[in-house]
Amino acid sequence: MTKFQAEIDVMPKKEILDPQGKAVTGSMKNLGLPEIENVRIGKHVSLQVEAATEAEASEKVDKACKSLLANLIMESYSFTLHAV
Repeated sequence: MTKFQAEIDVMPKKEILDPQGKAVTGSMKNLGLPEIENVRIGKHVSLQVEAATEAEASEKVDKACKSLLANLIMESYSFTLHAV
């Protein structure tokens, strides 16, 4: 078995209102950074998974994302894997 490091990004879907991102976008203007716009706030999850192959590790991480880490109605996710 090999350990794999997964780096997962979960973001609100484009069509979903992101009030936290909107508030940060407004604050950028107040900080004198009006060129920063359309801020979207999500979450980053880092985890290790043990699996025989990278494909198996990918399946396990995908299942974790779909089952627990992301709300698929409102969020999308992507991840990368590398052996550790």
